Amino acid sequence: MKNRLSHKDFEELAIENHYPNGFFGDSSLMERQHAGKFFFGEGWYQEIYFNGIHIGFGNLALKNTMQLDIECDYQTVEMKFELTGKSISQEPGRQVYSELLPNQHNIFYVNGFRGHTLWECKRDMQVLEVNLMPELFLKYLPESGQRFSEFHRKIRRGETALLSPHNFSITPAMLWLIHEIITCSRSGFFKRVFLEAKVIELLLLQLEQICEADAQPQRALKKADVEKMFHVKQIIEQNMNSSYSLADLAKAARTNQFTLKKGFKEIFGTTVFGYWNDLKMAEAKTLLLEQKLSVSEVSVQLGYKNPQHFSTAFKRKFAISPCQLKA
Repeated sequence: MKNRLSHKDFEELAIENHYPNGFFGDSSLMERQHAGKFFFGEGWYQEIYFNGIHIGFGNLALKNTMQLDIECDYQTVEMKFELTGKSISQEPGRQVYSELLPNQHNIFYVNGFRGHTLWECKRDMQVLEVNLMPELFLKYLPESGQRFSEFHRKIRRGETALLSPHNFSITPAMLWLIHEIITCSRSGFFKRVFLEAKVIELLLLQLEQICEADAQPQRALKKADVEKMFHVKQIIEQNMNSSYSLADLAKAARTNQFTLKKGFKEIFGTTVFGYWNDLKMAEAKTLLLEQKLSVSEVSVQLGYKNPQHFSTAFKRKFAISPCQLKA
């Protein structure tokens, strides 16, 4: 199994990677990192693979918009999460066309690939890609539902396909899992078990979101309104511990409160303050478990009036108090 990344003007600098069949290596888990300056920019990309699963994530500073030639000689189902940046992938002669914008995800299947990908980013490009061997993925694909059944048939026939023609927004719960995958400090057998569990949980969230969207009537926001919703999301993420009212956010995005409430829920699957709370709670877990801060310290850092208010919000979210989590 191999893949190859190249550019017509830098053919001598092509990057080629080889993998054991089915991503099954000699040990319980294989890792490698690519870091430095490449023909398309500079940064790093980490690979981890084991038992039919390949995880890739990294941060790249692109020189400019770059079209790369991509080749791979194996079947795979890819869970792709575009954290920042934009990517467009297409294989000549096939109808399937994939375009992912910042904070979007989708699932697609390829039976080998020989095409190109366009990378576009005004700042660092961050991505998480999880590739599953088809037989492993099919163990977790729901048996009911027209969309899932059709995707199953295309995989069995070896036809390149997107699970959904529409991309979906990465939720706070997905972001937390992505964070756990990227920052996992375990090693060997325990790291493999941990990552395998997180990958399946991440897949569960994707499939649930797609299933729920199929059950709801489709609505379409204007492009300008979509951009405003992403602007509000960015304000929240960059000012997580600040205090804003819905009116403040609507004014900052040059829209009204009704459009903000409706549009934000449509794009991100949660309310403005629901998203804000989810980010705070995910950060709280990190501060409590990884940075070992006290409940009082976390309460202050996240902008709560007092530890009691923080503890109440934390228990409402996770059904366990922060003190119990640290015990």
